[in-house]
Amino acid sequence: MDFQPTEDQQALQAATRDLLDGRLGRDRLLALADGEAFDPALWRDLAGIGVFSLRAPAGDGDAALGMAEAALVFEELGRSLAPGPLVATCLAAGALPGATTGELVAGLIDLPADPLIAERAAPVLVEHADALDVLLTLDDTGVRRLDPEALKPDVLTPVAEPLDPLTPLHHAVGLPRGDKIAGPETAQRWRREGTVLTAALQAGIALRTTDLAVAYAKEREQFGRPIGSFQAVKHLCADMFARAEVARVAVYAAAVALDTPDTAPENGGQPAAVATAKLMAGQAALANTKTCVQVHGGMGFTWETGVHLFLKRALVLAASFGTASRHEETLAAALCFQPPARPSDTRSES
Repeated sequence: MDFQPTEDQQALQAATRDLLDGRLGRDRLLALADGEAFDPALWRDLAGIGVFSLRAPAGDGDAALGMAEAALVFEELGRSLAPGPLVATCLAAGALPGATTGELVAGLIDLPADPLIAERAAPVLVEHADALDVLLTLDDTGVRRLDPEALKPDVLTPVAEPLDPLTPLHHAVGLPRGDKIAGPETAQRWRREGTVLTAALQAGIALRTTDLAVAYAKEREQFGRPIGSFQAVKHLCADMFARAEVARVAVYAAAVALDTPDTAPENGGQPAAVATAKLMAGQAALANTKTCVQVHGGMGFTWETGVHLFLKRALVLAASFGTASRHEETLAAALCFQPPARPSDTRSES
């Protein structure tokens, strides 16, 4: 199987990176983190290059591309720390009018299979609640739609100091059921696609922080030499590169497995591929952001460098679409499953 992107896929990824590099430099990210994290103009620009129409059904200019293309685009969104409910709006495209064009901003709560949460008795977190036009809930019974305006201020309470300043949060307690717009099959598909898209964001963070650490190691001098010439720093950067590349391959493999189920691993299938992508990308994002701070030394802890924003986003994404422990259980169950033995498997060698 060839995991190398095609020329068209590379062009799509390059166009996304060019837009984001021009709009989300360090100074702009720090300004957004210090003010309104959601940028409506950027959101419209992302819609303009087709970010939210990637997975929409063909027609009316929608791209109708596969998960492979979506993973490449979301890798770039992760590299740039683009704010907003990106995964939710991409999943909602095609199901909700206006999502593909950027006119509608959709949020999503993935409700775990817990009786308390299922009864809407336990609090959950809603990202970018102030920017949402629609809020979707996802559980084993399907997908439901809520009007965010009907929830304020009785149900949604803002979190004063969210971990990631680019991801404002609200506590939601006592969510209504809402209107069902899709069944359990759609919910299952959205969960798998949302997990891979989140893993792609994490892989992008791992790749970008590797670049930042290497660049800083080349320019920062100590004892008259760039710190990148010291073996200890070289090893740190080499480990970052290895983790990021393994994460990238795992995400690409999961995306291809969702596009073409026949290519999914024989042992575990799509669930194993998706769980592996989230685990590898999540570990790479957390380890690389921490190492990037370490390579930057004391400057890594300062607000001005912006390195801390990558660490904070990595921590937020670690809990999105399943924690590491949940995916470890999924992967273990998939790998431990053994199909019934065929007659040829039980014959002894003569």
